[in-house]
Amino acid sequence: MAFALRKRGPSTFERAADGSMTLMEHIRELRNRLFRASLAIVVGFGVGIWLAGPVLHLLQQPYCDLPKARLANGTCNFVQLGPADLFLLQLKVGLWVGLIVAAPVWLYQLWAFIAPGLHRHERRYAYVFTGLAAPLFAAGAVLAYFVTSKGLEFLLNVSGGGDITTTLDITRYISFITNLILLFGVAFEFPLLVLMLNFVGLASARKLLGWWRVAIFVFFAFSAVVTPTPDPFGMTALALCLSALYFAAVGVAFLNDRRKGRGRKAYAGLSDDEVSPLELDDDPVVATPELELSGPVGGVEPVAPPRPIDRRYDDMT
Repeated sequence: MAFALRKRGPSTFERAADGSMTLMEHIRELRNRLFRASLAIVVGFGVGIWLAGPVLHLLQQPYCDLPKARLANGTCNFVQLGPADLFLLQLKVGLWVGLIVAAPVWLYQLWAFIAPGLHRHERRYAYVFTGLAAPLFAAGAVLAYFVTSKGLEFLLNVSGGGDITTTLDITRYISFITNLILLFGVAFEFPLLVLMLNFVGLASARKLLGWWRVAIFVFFAFSAVVTPTPDPFGMTALALCLSALYFAAVGVAFLNDRRKGRGRKAYAGLSDDEVSPLELDDDPVVATPELELSGPVGGVEPVAPPRPIDRRYDDMT
């Protein structure tokens, strides 16, 4: 069924007979889905502004729970270096919370735009990887929150002493802890990359297992770089978690290879003296009949097909 939109030229602005969408229809659909996603983010931003206070209080707890961070009256204080720093920080936290609250809507709009162009097995893989990405990111965020508390305790014990009072800038502190949460969350998505390489056939499970020394070295080097605290606790915790996730991904890769039969030899079920079956063609070979040369046709002389050679393939005389 074909129906025209606004016809200003040829059939470029019409839906194809097979139901496929034209370029202009894809652009209009992208515009509509971006509008719905933006509207959901705006609503989420309003919810995030309302939740900005409790979220800020939660992010301050790793520092405020430390004994050295508390003042004589039992409270911990932060400072702001500019008159609008706290206000802008609340807006930033509200936007982050709004993105998380509106994530089901804008992720659905993104998926609804790209899903029609995927095959059935590609959509199935996308469901699995998306379902694993969220809990892995959440696990990385929880680990970052725990590492921040231990790292700050180490730093305050090293730098604090005597009559020195430590007071942190609220903007820099929140940026510090949120960046750490983001880094740990993204790092925990690495096993999905390993599984993707295996599922698309670029790396077998045995090859991935053979890279375990290089992988562990890369994990510890990466943890040493991205962990902002100089203590070895945070670096070791992140590296060990990444190593455990890597070996878990390799185990899933082995199951996937076994399911698809990868690495299995073609003649594994045959003995050494067993004859492999041959596919014989029993159709008889019939000689091409000769053409009757009845004179030129259209001024062109007909050409008879060549006669079959009446000799064996090994007769060289």
